[in-house]
Amino acid sequence: MKFSQIGEKEIVNLNNGSRLGIISESDLLINIRTGKILSMLVPDRKGFLNFFSNDGYFEIPWECIRKIGHDMIIIELDEYDKKHVL
Repeated sequence: MKFSQIGEKEIVNLNNGSRLGIISESDLLINIRTGKILSMLVPDRKGFLNFFSNDGYFEIPWECIRKIGHDMIIIELDEYDKKHVL
């Protein structure tokens, strides 16, 4: 599957049903030697006017992805497992 094919899919957490963002707004961390995707960096958005803030990103390890569906990507990530990246 190409990244362009999953660009507009929404990221949803299986544990609490929260919407975390859209994949096209995220970045991927890739091992340059193997080409393997290590994780996604998703903008950490809080509040209504989140485009004015720069709260950084949180990291979703690739192993947390459970299903890539037609409209969304289902992940399983506990709140305390979130790693914030600036």
